[in-house]
This record gives sequence, structure tokens and C-alpha cells, in this order.
Amino acid sequence: MKISLSWLKEYVPVSESAQELSALLSNIGFNTESIEQAGDDTVIDFEITSNRPDCLSHIGIAREIAAATGREVVLPKVKYEPVKKDIASLISVEIAEPALCGRYTARIIEGVKIGASPAWMVKRLEAVGLRSVNNVVDATNYAMMETGQPPHAFDYNKIKGAKIIVRLAKKGEKLVSIDGTSCNLEPDMLVIADSVRPVAIGGVMGGIETEVSNSTTTILLENASFSPVSVRKTSQKLVLPSEAAYRLGRGVDIEQIDWESQRAAQLIAQVAGGKIIEGVVDAYPGKTANHRMVSMRLNRVKKLLGIDIPQQSIFEILRGLSFSPQKNETDKILCVIPTWRPDITREVDLIEEVARIYGYDKVGIRQKINIEVVPVDKRQKRIAAVSDFLNSCGFYETITPGFNEDSVAKLITGKTADGHLVVQDASSRTANMLRSTLIGSLLEVLKRNYNAGSKNIKIYEIANVFNKIEDGKHTENCSLAALCDGDFRIMRGAIEGAIKAIDGGAKVSFNPANVFWAKTGADIILNGQKIGSAGVIKDQIISELGIKASMVCAAEINFDVLAELELTQIRMKPLPKFPAINRDLSLIVDEPVQWSQIEGIVLSKSPQELEEVKFEGIYRGKPIPAGKKSVTVSLLFRDEDGTLQHQTVDGWQQQIFAELAAKIGAELRKA
Repeated sequence: MKISLSWLKEYVPVSESAQELSALLSNIGFNTESIEQAGDDTVIDFEITSNRPDCLSHIGIAREIAAATGREVVLPKVKYEPVKKDIASLISVEIAEPALCGRYTARIIEGVKIGASPAWMVKRLEAVGLRSVNNVVDATNYAMMETGQPPHAFDYNKIKGAKIIVRLAKKGEKLVSIDGTSCNLEPDMLVIADSVRPVAIGGVMGGIETEVSNSTTTILLENASFSPVSVRKTSQKLVLPSEAAYRLGRGVDIEQIDWESQRAAQLIAQVAGGKIIEGVVDAYPGKTANHRMVSMRLNRVKKLLGIDIPQQSIFEILRGLSFSPQKNETDKILCVIPTWRPDITREVDLIEEVARIYGYDKVGIRQKINIEVVPVDKRQKRIAAVSDFLNSCGFYETITPGFNEDSVAKLITGKTADGHLVVQDASSRTANMLRSTLIGSLLEVLKRNYNAGSKNIKIYEIANVFNKIEDGKHTENCSLAALCDGDFRIMRGAIEGAIKAIDGGAKVSFNPANVFWAKTGADIILNGQKIGSAGVIKDQIISELGIKASMVCAAEINFDVLAELELTQIRMKPLPKFPAINRDLSLIVDEPVQWSQIEGIVLSKSPQELEEVKFEGIYRGKPIPAGKKSVTVSLLFRDEDGTLQHQTVDGWQQQIFAELAAKIGAELRKA
């Protein structure tokens, strides 16, 4: 932002040299890019951060100087004799897109005479890098550099229907801008239109058909507030940079627009003659009370900054910044934030303002610092234990964005956008749903790996998920999800092992259940409590995501339960002294029979010497009849007091098989 020193002195007393002023402003957060001579004037180019659009003007910089030095800001006096006419009969304004245009004002100046600008105005504009065009355009540019609000002047007689409509462009509409650029407008671009066609691109640039020319006698003056995101996107897409777009793309003070419109009209009448019609057409659909209140605790100032700032100094700094501080409690100051400071929203923002005006150089430097070592808490230890176990199993941790696209979210959960928490982020109109499950994110990682030619993928993630509930409320919890493109037993083993890495005595079971995203699913039960789901992902989901894998398995559990899990006492026992006998049973059973049924029957009829029941595999195909499957069960027998005899085990095996045959019609598969 280029600032003319002679121009600046109209708003605040400045006795410092350019170098001294540069140092003063650098100390409060405005670095100097350059200092140059422009004739008998000096121009300082300041770097303005994106959160301070209020400083993109001479008045904005004047406010900062006043706050740092205790001086007073003198604003220009707006005074003129208006012509008494009904302005509403001359022009009307309709805002069709209030989300993209918060306020639009229109004033009319009659009887202007287009010509050259006075030398003093040309000199100041050229000093800050703007060329002179004519007296009306120069007056609007002068008002913009003075106040930070960019006005635009239309030739009123070229506005058809005496109406301004702020709307989105229609498909196929075009406009030639005042710099001669032919613009193909798109339906997401905001335009200023009359009753027939677009006459300007909202917040970016006016059109050549309605620009001020030598034949202009009546001015329609626009001052408005547009959505910064809309302005930036449109300016970039059309490659139309402008001083106006630079400011409106960062945001302007919507409450000061009427005063700034009066000031711009006054400047036009001053340099181009003419009379200002009384009144203004002010379309302000979302007008609300804009008095924002932010409180600050005095003890918090010292805690954050580490220095004692006198209470009187704090009040003087806040008053100098126009924050109107009031001490309403013993240790609390309540501030009314001016509308030109949208960056002040929290207590810490006020503390930062106090620090920068008081002086960062007054924050002491110590030769030693103390670092308090805080031990790892229980939750962190358990995350580390789970991660270490999964890593040892060949699983890789992923870190993905906390959002899902609506199409992916619907595939995994079956819920439309209404069933999810959605953020209003214009930069990502599709991936804007806070995820309620991590499985969608892991599937997208799997897809990218497959597209890159990688296979045998085993991945997991530990992150928060969000579920929308009734009355606009939501729940949030930490989730652990894992995914692999292999056998489900890999997934089951990984999840069981991850849980037992925290609590070796935990009782974990997978009970068959309907899971929305799974063609074969199970509830994960920990010590009798359901903590998540697992399963083989539906072929339809895999197909719609374009993943070329024969089988994908996934599981997701509530990690908060694991984080708070009370550990069971583990009892140790000596290594077995005697050998075990292993028997495999290949059972032919009906297709609907589940492993849990087989396991339950075996355990109900087994002797205490049965040490382990293990699922070995499943087979379908010849010579197994249609509607049947072959399930191989491994039984491990051991006697702690002696060596088992095969005849004894044969008897137990026959009893177990007889029970399986009676309960589920199991048959032994012949070799």
C-alpha cells in the first residue's frame, strides 16, 4: 500500500521524517517495502497483511499512527447542498444474491462536466501509482485511496430501465470491461446489471458500455460490499486484477459505506461540478446490530506476554485503537470493536493489539528458559501401543482430511447431505462434509494406491469423526479404522491384536450383524460392549469408487472406549509340559450356517482338555453340493497332567461331531 506523506498529513499530525515514520509503523506490524521521492512528496510503500483490509487506505494508516502516538485522527468533513428530488423515482436497486452482496448504495450527481482533474489530485494519484483518466474517475480513485472503499461511477443515461440488479451472470452472457478485455461470464460470477444486460462485474471492474465519457452529464455512483471470496475467484478466473478487486477481495467496512458514498459524491462535485441529488438508494438486506463486544482479562495479558503492562497504558492503547474499553469487573475489560476491525474476535486478539502498540521491544529477553517436561498421558500411551502393534502387522498409518465428498459419504453411510455436518466452504463445494466414519477416507487412499499400481494394501487411521443428531446437535469421538485388500482374518487379527496390545485380558468377539457398508458384517464386542463394526465391503461400493480389488475388508471402532479401558489383571501360567494333539474336521454344512454357531456347539460339548478352537478355512465348489460349504475346524487338545492318548481324543472328537451333526446337520467331508 503506497502512502503519500503529504496526503497522510491531512488526517493525522505527522512530524516524523519518512524513515522515522517507517520505523514507527514497522514496530507495530507494518513492514516497509520502499521509500521513494515523488517530486516534493515522499511515498512509503507498506506491506499490509491480509487480515488488515482497513489499512489499505490513507485513513487506515492514519488510525494506526494515531494509536501508536496518542494523536487524533481528523476525518474529512462531508458537506454539500443537495438537490431536492425523489431519488427513488430515478433509480432502484435489487440485490438478487444477498449472500454475495451485503449492501449496495446508489447516488446520482447531475450536471457534471467531464474534463481534466485539478493538478493537486493528479499529483497525489500519480504519487501512489494511479494514472489520471478524467475528473470523475480520478475522484472515485481518490476516494478509494483515501477511505479504502472503492466507488464506481456509471454514466446514468446508459443504464437501461433506471434499475440496478445485483445478480449472478446468465449462461452465455458477455461483457467488455473498461480496460478492453472481452469477458465470457460464467453462472457463478456476480454481475451488476441494468434491466437488459450486465454493466459491471461485481467488485472487479465496470463495463465499457456504461463507462464515463466526454458526453456524460449524469453520474450513477455505486458503493457496495461484495463477498471477498466471490471477488477474488472472479478476478482470478477472468484475469482482471484491479485496485478495487484488491480491496473488495479482502473485505470492506459495510457500516461505513454510506459515509464513504457521500465523500465520493462530494469529491466528484468538487472537481467535475454538478449537483448531488438528495438522499440515497441503500439496499442493505442483512442489516443487523454490528456492535461486537470482546472482553479481556487483565491477568491474562501478563500470562501471555510475560511482562507487566500498567493498567493505565492498556486502557490508553485500547482507547487509541477506538475500542472504547470499559472495566465492568475487577479483572476484566469489555471492548466495543469498531466495524472496520473484523480481525478482532477473541481475547487473544485484544492482547496482541496491546502488545504491538506497547512495543514488542519491551518484551524482555532471558538468557535461560525453563522447559517443563510433561509425561505422556494414558491416551497417548494407548495410541502409541495400538500404532506399534498395527505397524508390526504391516499396516501403514494414514493422515487424511477430515472431510468426505457427498457421494462417498452416501455410499458408506447411506445418509444424504442433511444427515451430516456440512461446512460452508466455497473453496471446496463437494468435499465439505465432516466425516462420520473413517472408512470412506481409507477407501480413497486405497483407490489412489491401486491407481498407482500398488497392491496388498494394509492401512489404518486414528482420528475424530462427527455424527449429526436431532435438534442440530452432534457427537464427536475418536475413531480407529483399518482397511486391507486381503482376507478378513487379517483384519480380525489386526483389530483383536490392537485391542489386546492395550489389555491382554480383554475379551473380544466378532458377532455376525448387518453393517450398512458390508456384504458380510459383524459387530465388534469388547467385554460385552459393542465398540464398532467390521466386514467385507460391498461389491457395489468397490465398483462405484473404481477400485479394482477382488476383496476389501474394513473395521472401525470407537477409540475413546479403548482410551478409557480399565485393564484386567493378567495371570501367568507355566509353559505346557506335555504335547498337544491337533485334529482337523472338514465339515459340510448348509450355506447359512455361521462360524459362531459351529464354535458355540464345539465349546458346549468339549472337555476341559480342549485348549483351542480355530477356523482354518472355507471351500465352495466341486464336489461340495450346491447350497453347501466346507468349513475346516482345527481342534487342539492338551492335558496339563499327562500325555494324551489318541483313543481318548478320538472319543471326544466323535462326541463333538455328533453334536454338530444333530444341531446343524454337519457331515464329514470325504477326502
